[in-house]
Order: sequence, then C-alpha cells, then structure tokens
Amino acid sequence: MTYEPLYHKYRPQTFLEIVGQEAIVRTLSSAIRSDRTAHAYLFTGSRGTGKTSTARIMAKSLNCIQGPTPMPCGVCALCTSITRGSALDIIEIDAASNTGVDNIRELIERAQFAPVQARFKVYIIDEVHMLSNAAFNALLKTLEEPPNRVVFILATTDAQRVLPTIISRCQRFDFRRIPLGAMVTHLTHIATVEGISITPEALELVAQIAQGGLRDAESLLDQLSLLEGEIGVEAIWNLVGAVPERDLLTLWDSLNAGDSIQVLTQTRRLMDTGKEPIQVIQDLTAFCRDLLIAQQSPDRRDLVSVTAATWTALLERAKNLSLSQILSVQERLKASEPLIKNTTQPRLWLEVTLLGLLHETETKAPALAPITPPPRPVSSAAPTPPPVVPTRLPSPPAKILAVAGSSTLARDWNKFASLLDIQCRPFFIDHIKPVSEAPHKVVFGISSLNLIRQFKAFLSKKRLDKAFLETLGYIPMEVTFVLRKETEAMPEEPIAEVVVFSPAQAFRSSEPAPSMARDLPARASILPKEDETERPRKVALHDMGELDQASRSLADFFAGQIVSETDHEVPGKTDPPLLVPMEAADEDDDINF
Repeated sequence: MTYEPLYHKYRPQTFLEIVGQEAIVRTLSSAIRSDRTAHAYLFTGSRGTGKTSTARIMAKSLNCIQGPTPMPCGVCALCTSITRGSALDIIEIDAASNTGVDNIRELIERAQFAPVQARFKVYIIDEVHMLSNAAFNALLKTLEEPPNRVVFILATTDAQRVLPTIISRCQRFDFRRIPLGAMVTHLTHIATVEGISITPEALELVAQIAQGGLRDAESLLDQLSLLEGEIGVEAIWNLVGAVPERDLLTLWDSLNAGDSIQVLTQTRRLMDTGKEPIQVIQDLTAFCRDLLIAQQSPDRRDLVSVTAATWTALLERAKNLSLSQILSVQERLKASEPLIKNTTQPRLWLEVTLLGLLHETETKAPALAPITPPPRPVSSAAPTPPPVVPTRLPSPPAKILAVAGSSTLARDWNKFASLLDIQCRPFFIDHIKPVSEAPHKVVFGISSLNLIRQFKAFLSKKRLDKAFLETLGYIPMEVTFVLRKETEAMPEEPIAEVVVFSPAQAFRSSEPAPSMARDLPARASILPKEDETERPRKVALHDMGELDQASRSLADFFAGQIVSETDHEVPGKTDPPLLVPMEAADEDDDINF
C-alpha cells in the first residue's frame, strides 16, 4: 500500500472536521441549509488554516446526492470523485502556474457550458493573488455575473495583492491561525490513532513551532513518528534545527554571570552540533522577546512558544531585569544580524557579538550595584533614593557622548582610520577630525572643500558602518561632513623653490606643507615670505631614503588636486576656528549616509 502523509490522510472531509474555524463553518453551513449560497467566495488566511479543504467541502455540500446539505454523505459517486480530485465539474486551478490572461479566457469559455454530472460547476482558484492584472480584469465581468449553476471559490494567502474590484464581487472569509488548544487536541487524536509515542510537552511544542499552521504541525508529527522510542522535547529541537531552550538558558546565564570562557564554550558546542550562527542570533533574540513578555506580563504564557518548564525559568530570571536592559540586548543582537549574514566568517562574528555583550555587561555592572555615595551637601527636603538592584545585564547606551575630545571615536581615531582600509592613512588622520558624536549622529570636520570631494569618493557607507561597529559597537543613523577651518601661522616670505620635507613634517605637522605646491606661482604668491635661514634644506632625490621618496611621490600626486588657494586663510586674520555647514558652502557637497 502506498504511504500517505498525515496531512493528506487527516484532511477534513466535512465541516465538523475543520479545526479552529467555527465562525466560518457556522456561516457557510447556514447559507447551504437556507439555499442562499453566493456565486463567488474569497478565502484568505495564512498557510495550513483550511482554505482549500473548506472549498472542497463546499463543493461536496453543493453537489452531494442528498444535498445541497452541510453534511455531505461522503459515499456517493460525486462525493468520492471530489475527494479523489477526479470530478469533471469541480475544477481546481493553480493560479501560480496559470497567471496569464489566456488561461482566464479559456476558463471563462468553459464556464458557459452546463455541468456534466454535478448540480453546480465549481471553480477553485488557489493562490489567486498570482494572477496578472490583465487576467484579473478579464475575470471581473464573469465573476460579477457568472452563468447559472457556476460557483467561484478563490483562495489566497495574500489578500493585499488581490484587486479591490475582485474582492468587492466576492463574499470574503478570513481564516485565522489555528488556536494552540485546538491544535494540541487534534494532534493528540492523530498520535493516538497512529500509535505515535510522544509526550504531552512534545505535542505542545510541535503545536507552538507550527505557529497556527495545522499542515505544518501534521508534517512535523509525521517526521517525528519515524523515531524509535518515546519522543521528547529534545528530539524535536534536534529535528527542526533550532537552538534548544535549555541551551539558550545556559548561554543567557553565562552572559549574565560575565563568564567569557563559558560563553565561548557554549557557542562552540552549538556550532559543533550543526547550529548555524545566524540561527543562534535569531533564537537568542526570540529568547529576549520571551523574557520581555515574562517581565512585563507574567500571566500571558499564550504569547510565547516555550514549554512550561522554560516559562517558569523565564519568570525567575525576569525578576531581576528591567525593560531597558532587555531592549538594549535585543538592539545589539538585531544590529549584528546583517553583519553575520553577509560575512565570510559567521562563527567568528557570532563570538565577537556575544563577547561584546559580555564586555558591556562587565563595564556597566559596577555602576548598577548599590554603593555608598561620597559625602556632599543634601537638601533636608530631598527624599532618600531607593537602593539600586544589582544586575549583570547591559544598560542602554548614553544618548549623547559629549564633545569629540572625550568621546570614544576621538580616543580611538587611529583604529577607526585603520578600519577604513585607505592608502594615505596619515594624511587622512591629519585632515579630518570627529567634531561630535552620538548614537544617532556623528559629525566629521574636514579642512577644505576639495578634501571633502576627495574623501567622498572612497568613504562609502559600507566602510563607515564596519568601522563604526568595530570601534563604537553600534552604527549611527546619520553621518554628516562639515567644513572645518583653522587659523594657521604662515611664513613671512613666499617659497619659490621646491622643498622636500620628511614624512613627519609633510603629514603630521600643524604647519602648512609647501612641498605640495610644486611650481604653482599663484599659490606661492599668497604665502608670506620667510627668512632664508629658516627655510627647510633642499634634498636631492637620489639622497633620499625609501620612506622619503614615497612621501615625495605622494605629495606630488596630491599637488594641484586637493590643495588650492581656498585652503589658506588671509595672512594676519586671527578669527577663531569655524564650523561652516556644508549647505551654506555648496549644496552638492552635503553627505548624508
């Protein structure tokens, strides 16, 4: 005998066997009983909720030899042929394979003929949202005024893509997801009939993983029936490839305890058992969601997909947590997901992400512990602050990180520049500085307009996001460049000849670099003259070392391209450093990533 999957074997054959759609069953049964059936129906809902099965039962009820009746016999020739899918007058069409207007025109032509065997000719169009606009428009007139004894039943999982003119011509029924209790009862019945040895906790977990889709639950139970012995919760987690709840609890406890070795051990063990890094991140994020529900609504277990034992463990851990702490961890996990998806080393970045949470926990935990403040004058009317509950979880980042001089980006500026992977890093460090930074916005100041145009060519969003994530631990929502001008001491006399400076003089000195002004009389004319005894020594090219030659070549390369007369202030002007917004300077130079 040919094997039949459970979701085929236990497909409902009458309205009474439909699970979790009592309102729809009651309405359709009443319409058939009172002979007030419509000419077109639209069944919409998520997968595995009974749309196609209800359409077939509707066809049986209309054409049963004892009908029309809401209780078809299931044994007459028409009922059995509809069950087998061989009835001539019950036409099922897959709209995903017949999307064109020619297919609909052929359907309309055949609909003009009277039924051959049945009382009604029923057209069941599955996934109707896949039809093209031309096909929808061709179906409009026939759907509004179909021939006598013709009924259209349209089924879709995405009603938003169905034309409103089609929906207005149909009676719409929205199939909801199967409730957890009704699904567990149905799965228990199947397991009893089929002799599947499975624990009640495992059956409940199967229903939770299906997320309201009865067909998914039956397919998973069919897979589990192939296992030997009694089926428990661990067997289900291993089969579906998700991270077991017990491992998520252990990993969370390791993060909360600040144990880096245990975090790495748990992560490697999950990888060795075949779990994907992106799956670990997603399951840990879902775990945070469940923990948040346990912290906010301890009586709403119906909102989570965990077993009773795990729910109890979540309630215990949620007692010492605040809403902001859980949301902070969720934000870090969400920010790391695209990075792990797009990297070539997902295991490494998973460990880096988890250790980053650990580092944040270790740095913020002492601030949350109760301490004795130093003596200071306090108003007698001020109330005594309540004690702070100690915790090991991270708190949200500060809204503003103050000025650039004390910020993390300014302190790690060399590291940030190295992560951008640019060739002239010393030149970059000297001419661009962070002005201010916050989690939502970072402002860079650049010394000239021409430099902004040069940096714009290689400071892509992808490079900046990587540097921000590794330096600050987060990616700002907005990055802005502004013009930064500083008053510099100028020489007294113009320098006519070409002068070669050492690398430190050329790139790190705060003095202007005249070596870049090779043979540019217009530029030299605006520079004050200086004393002959203070001029840098001329150096022949063959007397230079390799580093000096490289510096000379780099200076020659940038001459006339990123240095211009607009880069210098008028001699004698002593205005303080000025931040000029780019909108005021040039409307095309504002860079917002």
